[in-house]
Amino acid sequence: MKQFYDFFKYHQETKHSYHSVRVFPNRLDWNNQPSTLKNYPQNYKRIDLNTNLDNHNFLYLIAGVNAKKVYPTVEYYLRVNPSAGALYPNEIYFQVRNEDGFEDGIYHFEISSSNATLLYKLKEDEGIEGNLELEGSYDGFIFFISSVYYRSSWKYKNRAFRYCLLDAGHILGSIEASSYLFDKEFSIIYDFNREKLNKLFAFDEKEFFNSLVLCAKKTNASKNPILLDLPTVDGLKVEQNSKEEIFEKNELIENAYLLSSKINNKIVQLHKANFVYNKELFKETIFKRRSIRGFSNKSISKVEYESILNVLNQAITSDCDEQIDIYYVVNRVENMPIGLYKNGKLIKEGDFKSKAGYLCLEQDLGSSSAVTFYLTSKDKNYQALYQKAGIIGHRLYLASNYMQIGCSGIGAYYDDEVCEFIDEYCMVLYSLAIGN
Repeated sequence: MKQFYDFFKYHQETKHSYHSVRVFPNRLDWNNQPSTLKNYPQNYKRIDLNTNLDNHNFLYLIAGVNAKKVYPTVEYYLRVNPSAGALYPNEIYFQVRNEDGFEDGIYHFEISSSNATLLYKLKEDEGIEGNLELEGSYDGFIFFISSVYYRSSWKYKNRAFRYCLLDAGHILGSIEASSYLFDKEFSIIYDFNREKLNKLFAFDEKEFFNSLVLCAKKTNASKNPILLDLPTVDGLKVEQNSKEEIFEKNELIENAYLLSSKINNKIVQLHKANFVYNKELFKETIFKRRSIRGFSNKSISKVEYESILNVLNQAITSDCDEQIDIYYVVNRVENMPIGLYKNGKLIKEGDFKSKAGYLCLEQDLGSSSAVTFYLTSKDKNYQALYQKAGIIGHRLYLASNYMQIGCSGIGAYYDDEVCEFIDEYCMVLYSLAIGN
């Protein structure tokens, strides 16, 4: 028990409680809000994404802008992938080889202009595979997901590392969905030298890599490592030349990243998901996905409920498959006993609507839903298990929206009281609610 506590000291220290949310409320400095967009200097070549081209559309449907909200003093550009507080702390880089629509090279997905910024043009014998010490080489896309953590800690303080990982998981889920749509391979790598890759991309303390994704076919040809000569670009500033300092260092988050970067005793998952969506409808679902802000207290059908659970339980191909337990409170599902379930089994019958809402920091979303979910784990590879929770959450969004059922992610809850309710000592990673 002590070893478990010590290893996850960060998680223990960032729990919410009835007391903490009242004694330590967030007060935001709106004059110091960081940018949610990172742009490399204009001298880098850019490829405008043409969504009429499959490979460009594949990339756009991972994280492209699909909506805009205008308020008196600010505009928000919303994306295909969800983000806690619409703060979008994650960046997407990728290597592409032998794919239509791109030169072979290393790119940054520039969200603000919907283009791919070419950071480095690959020579025939070069590839990021050599830097990552991967066997052989890969034709296709290799994605690298990073976090610019102050975008999130500006609002969520110490708990922000959790949101960075969940949001990275949602991007992994977006890549999985777009890969399915365009018949590409999909496999996640969590076990890589993060420090080495961070240095290769000239990151400072503000940004760090979380995961890699292979959407590519392996070949036998080996590749030499590449040497990038990139500037350190601040992903927090709207104007790179501005002398104003936006960043506020958070040692708790930086230490949590370092302590959780090494993968131990990993279990490889080779099985692949088997989705059966109508692809045209699924494409529309991906583009129109949105978080719901309230439910109508109406029921969903048992068939819809079972279809959604089937999607959640599909394998996630990766080199480190951590165990995620899915607890959920059934409030309004036709012909289903109400109560608390774990991984498909009823473990506590009763009306827990009010309890589910209370546990979600007393938000009505948890009580007015058809089903409220709590994703938990006892495993120890923190970055891998948290991102897996984000992938499951993204699957829940898409599976629900595909059937015109609303979904909302809830990253804030009373951690220990959830554990008491489910009668399990574990880490609570994510809560989500679905319903009409």
